[in-house]
Order: sequence, then structure tokens, then C-alpha cells
Amino acid sequence: MSDAKTAIMDAAERRMQQGGFGGFSFREIAADVGIKSSSVHYHFPTKEDLAAAVIRRWAGYTSELIDKELEKDPDPVRVWTKAFRGTAFSEAHMCPCAVLAAASQDLPPEVAKEVKGFFKMCQDKLVAEGLSPSNAAEVLSTITGALVVANALSDTAAYDRATSDLLRRRQAAPRLGQRGRAPIRRRSS
Repeated sequence: MSDAKTAIMDAAERRMQQGGFGGFSFREIAADVGIKSSSVHYHFPTKEDLAAAVIRRWAGYTSELIDKELEKDPDPVRVWTKAFRGTAFSEAHMCPCAVLAAASQDLPPEVAKEVKGFFKMCQDKLVAEGLSPSNAAEVLSTITGALVVANALSDTAAYDRATSDLLRRRQAAPRLGQRGRAPIRRRSS
């Protein structure tokens, strides 16, 4: 990916984290990057193309990060909570997918599809690590909701307060085996 294309996506990501899909224009992105608006259009013909590319990149990064962290810590709830905590404590404080999801019915179809794909990827990974579909939805709802609350209150510590019971319940549960699955118990004959 070219430096200009990366810089454009970085600027769009920051603006989407702050203001959603309506929170940026090609003119603003061009000013952020220090290029002409036509250069933004060269790399991304439409705003929808740019937003979809940002979400695909975020989803890929998140997926890789989770896989890497699961190699160190087999508890998927702890890994996902920690990953989203990193976002809460980052400069932007928000996952662009969480920002866009709140208004997904009003997004252009291409962008809505990518946002839906992000959340589906998250749920699928949690289920693959041994959580039931309803537990996966609960974890995802808790951590993304915690981001929203922390951002709304301008209090990043609210993320930890909002996720503390989730983590506490997880620690009180029976110990999980490798990759988040409960160990297999064999019956004695």
C-alpha cells in the first residue's frame, strides 16, 4: 500500500472514530494528509470505498491481534476485553466499527456490509474459542458498550468498571483448557 493511501486511511479512521461516516469529507481528509482532494479520489473514488477499506483494515488488524494474543493467553474473554481496552485507552478512544454500528441502518450498503462483517468475525472467533453464541454476543456487547460508555463519559476508566464483572465471572468459572475450551473429563470405568 502506498504511503499516501495509508495516510488517507489513517486520517479517515481517526475522523470516523470521532464522528462516524458523516464525520469526514474528502476535503477534510486531504487537508489532514496535506494533499489535494483529487488525490484522495484517485485512491478511493467514493467516500463509501474509503470507509469500507478502513473497516476492512481495522477488522484484519483486530483479527491478527486477537490470534496473536490467544497464543499467549488461552482465555478468549480476557483477550478480547484487553484488546478493546487498548482502544478505550488509545488517543481516539473508539473502535470505528462500534461508532458506525450505531447507525448501520443509515450507512451505504458497502460500508454496512463491512461493519456487519467485523462483528460477525468477532462473534465467530469467540465461538471458535469455546463460547456459546449467546455468551459470545454478551462479551461483544459488553466490551463495545463499555467503549461507548467510557467515550460518552470522557472517562477511560469507565471501560474497566464496565467490564470488571465480566472478567470476575470468567475467573470464577471452571478453569478453561487450551484455546478457551473446557478440558475434557474422562470417566473412570
